[in-house]
Amino acid sequence: MSQPPIILAPSAAARVATIAAKQARPAILRLAVEGGGCSGFQYRFGLAEGEPDAEDTVVETDGVRLVVDAMSLDLVAGATVDYVESLGGAAFRVTNPNAASGCGCGASFSV
Repeated sequence: MSQPPIILAPSAAARVATIAAKQARPAILRLAVEGGGCSGFQYRFGLAEGEPDAEDTVVETDGVRLVVDAMSLDLVAGATVDYVESLGGAAFRVTNPNAASGCGCGASFSV
């Protein structure tokens, strides 16, 4: 079986499912990459409002879907989206093999 283009870790899927249930929305997390942040690009997360577009990439873990648009996928292909809880707080974290560098907050990167 081939490697999916991006991975939604079970911990992230569980967190999305919890948030979606509280908001009575579908368990669909959208990941986009935008220009900005302290390293050049930044990750943007949000619950998807409707069904993914035809050109979106969709991966599923434990019934939760992760949706990434085609332009963003070029920058995050091979990445893993995880949910991490620590003393400093809790957040979705992207482990991106395409990032040449990142910032301390983990929300932005450069290629």
